[in-house]
Amino acid sequence: MSNLSLVQKQAPDFVADAVTGGEFATVKLSAYKGKWAVLFFYPLDFTFVCPTEITAFNDALDEFHKANAEVIGVSVDSKYTHLAWSNTPRAEGGLGKLRIPLVADISKRIATDYGVLVEPGIALRGLFIVDPDGKVAYQVVHDLGIGRSVDETLRVLRALQFSREHGEVCPANWTPGRDTMKGDPVGAKAYFSKHA
Repeated sequence: MSNLSLVQKQAPDFVADAVTGGEFATVKLSAYKGKWAVLFFYPLDFTFVCPTEITAFNDALDEFHKANAEVIGVSVDSKYTHLAWSNTPRAEGGLGKLRIPLVADISKRIATDYGVLVEPGIALRGLFIVDPDGKVAYQVVHDLGIGRSVDETLRVLRALQFSREHGEVCPANWTPGRDTMKGDPVGAKAYFSKHA
């Protein structure tokens, strides 16, 4: 699959080896149907920006659970490398014990299906939010040198959920509790007149 948008399309399913809680496991994306799933790709284990992202997502897992969402990390490394990295203390650049699964995409098929695989065979920093129907509702892909914001991921997740549940749209920088608007020219005027 090319680097075209997957938004509004069925998320490519996969079954793959993973490490979670210090043990080997199997992750099947379609098993998360009925919940929201936050799927993030990172380049490689034992690197520099990646552990900051993975531990940040792991540390915020309770907030994702409150939003009926699960978080899954994916890289092209093996499950053995994932296990070794999660057995390395954070103070030494490791991950420590994780509650989120790290999927081993050693075949690079998952990264290819999501359009994030680049030469020399690593994944860009891709983040996909999959809705309870198994469709991609959000995607962002960027270069390797900067980490993602967990707070922004939670904000977008909550906005997607609000819009889906209430049928309204969320303006720029929306956070829970702030005004939304009707997605039509007449209904939107109520928002614009209040916030002009």
